[in-house]
Amino acid sequence: MVQATVHNVIKKEGESEEVGNQPTDHTQQIVWQTSTVTQQERFGLNGHKSCVLWLTGLSGSGKSTIAFAVERALLAQKIRSYVLDGDNIRHGLNKNLGFSKEDRQENIRRVAEVAKLFVDAGLMTIVSFISPYEEDRQMARMLFADQVFYEIYIKCPLEVCEQRDPKGLYKKARTGEISQFTGISAPYEPPVNPDFILETAHCSIEEAVEAILVLVKKQGEIDQ
Repeated sequence: MVQATVHNVIKKEGESEEVGNQPTDHTQQIVWQTSTVTQQERFGLNGHKSCVLWLTGLSGSGKSTIAFAVERALLAQKIRSYVLDGDNIRHGLNKNLGFSKEDRQENIRRVAEVAKLFVDAGLMTIVSFISPYEEDRQMARMLFADQVFYEIYIKCPLEVCEQRDPKGLYKKARTGEISQFTGISAPYEPPVNPDFILETAHCSIEEAVEAILVLVKKQGEIDQ
């Protein structure tokens, strides 16, 4: 009943979306609605610019720990930010996706589109996803203007990640309890040309956070 009411309202107001037999190419029926508030106005309100810090790496490399530590450090500097974490997103938006190559691709496509909206809203957006395929990461990058998307490779040897194994996933992957696990039964393609590399087997969380803050300050995303 609610759905029918919404459709009726849309039809009465003459919007592009219609009820009933919709063509396969639905893009013919939709038009981007431009806000009267510009991104520059949001920057002015926030007191800083926005960008995407895309953290990629194996499970156990330290992506999530670093991402949330960066978010905390930015908050201390009164900079609005938000972490889009791979596990968290799979609890909601991407809960219907598995771990096939096709589902992993859709996983990245969706979070990249969300990150694009967050950047437009003026937030420093920190994406913490394994994102194992170079093609998918490049697809995400293409959604953004130059010097807005920063690919940060959280580099850590597989044996170190497996030794850490904070969620016990490597052990399950080795015994066959988990299939299609990145680094064991599914591939990870290291970034070809990342914007920054953090070798977490040789640095502390504090050092990693400081390095990322230096990066965004150097790029002019936040004040020195």
